[in-house]
Amino acid sequence: MGDEIAQRHFNAEDYTRFRRRLDEETNAVRALFEDGGFSQRGDIAGFELEAWLVDAKGNPAAQNERFLATLDNPLVVPELASFNVELNGSPCAVAGRVFSRLHDELATTWAACRTRAAAMDLRLAAIGILPTIKPELLNSTYMSPRVRFQALNDRVLALRDGAPFELNLSGADALNMTHDDVMLEAAATSFQIHLQCRPDAAVRAYNGAIAASGPMVALAANSPFLFGKSLWAETRIPLFEQAVSVGPRNPPRVGFGDGYADASLFEVFRENQERHAILLPYVQDEPPSKFAHVRFQNGTVWRWNRPLLGFDFDGTPHLRIEHRVVPAGPTIDDCVANTAAFMGLARSFINAERPIEEELPFEAAKANFYAAARDGLDAELIWRHGRRRRARALLLDELLPAAADALRRFGLPAAEVERHVGLATRRVERNQNGATWQREWLAKHGADFNALTLAYLDAQDSGRPVHEWTI
Repeated sequence: MGDEIAQRHFNAEDYTRFRRRLDEETNAVRALFEDGGFSQRGDIAGFELEAWLVDAKGNPAAQNERFLATLDNPLVVPELASFNVELNGSPCAVAGRVFSRLHDELATTWAACRTRAAAMDLRLAAIGILPTIKPELLNSTYMSPRVRFQALNDRVLALRDGAPFELNLSGADALNMTHDDVMLEAAATSFQIHLQCRPDAAVRAYNGAIAASGPMVALAANSPFLFGKSLWAETRIPLFEQAVSVGPRNPPRVGFGDGYADASLFEVFRENQERHAILLPYVQDEPPSKFAHVRFQNGTVWRWNRPLLGFDFDGTPHLRIEHRVVPAGPTIDDCVANTAAFMGLARSFINAERPIEEELPFEAAKANFYAAARDGLDAELIWRHGRRRRARALLLDELLPAAADALRRFGLPAAEVERHVGLATRRVERNQNGATWQREWLAKHGADFNALTLAYLDAQDSGRPVHEWTI
């Protein structure tokens, strides 16, 4: 779904042609799994960071077209709303000083964006939900001028028979409202972590990403406020799920899924083909070996952990896991620490004597995910064999040490592991992620969301990781 499309409106013939191509390519993907046709290259990391443009008062600034035109950086692209952009990273092998390399690239791109934004009297914010976003800014007037966004909005509303979206959330406060389009989704910004897998490790990596989702949300939560209400520690998760709801007659397009993978990740692509309606039947002039229609369909099903088909530099198809549970921010250091924690956890699950799905039922992993989104580091999580632990204790006593050990055993330098997984550990020790900092700041200084946003930006611009921020 990252590529632009050439038409907004579709007819019955478009759906028939797209379905024919989707079925043909899905059969070709099945053959890749059965015949061992995927790249054997693996353990390659990547990322996508979604960010906000804000003005001097901390309000969203709908200027991404002008910003991107003058920045002229292929790694930075538009997002759904005209006040959002996305920063992309280059694939990087999980070897040597991998996290430092990821950090250096992201920091360089971020610095260029900040410089360009400053020239426009704007600032750049990496935060799950901007505290100053308002419902009246989330409409088609502020949609990025891309045909794919307009067509997506049309189709989702069609599946809902034109019914407005309902947003119902409760935390310290309650939020109940309706909205007329998918622009609610633009209020939720993420840091998406990619892991390219060797085929023989793909099921372990995918199921491990599912199991890790709850603890990762607790570690990284950074979205406690929406429209002036104090809600979940990671409100972005229920917001996104409700903002792109396709109605009760259709399976959800955003969700945690229905189970672990069993024999192969082909099960997910088959589910895309069989269970999910075609949202955008954009027929492309590509050979079946490019899997353009399989990839396009997959791009309109936003699982929190999503298998992706891609291609190596030599054109060999590969498998990636996109871990979508982590919010943007608070700093580049924190984003890379989250990447290191996830990569270490994934490696620990791949190496484990028993598969995680034999010790943690899927329903428990799913319950953990929503509990962590609701309560952050204070969430009670279920772990192996039904043990219950607070997220903070589980991360400190078991998961982060296991992640660090797995990375060292994989050959990463001890100093590299300590720098990045250690930073995540100190965040948990201090009991201060982005969500807790925002809540404590507001409790001390009062419910001024513009002042909160400006204080957040000042702390972010200092370069210090969030556990070092003062209130």
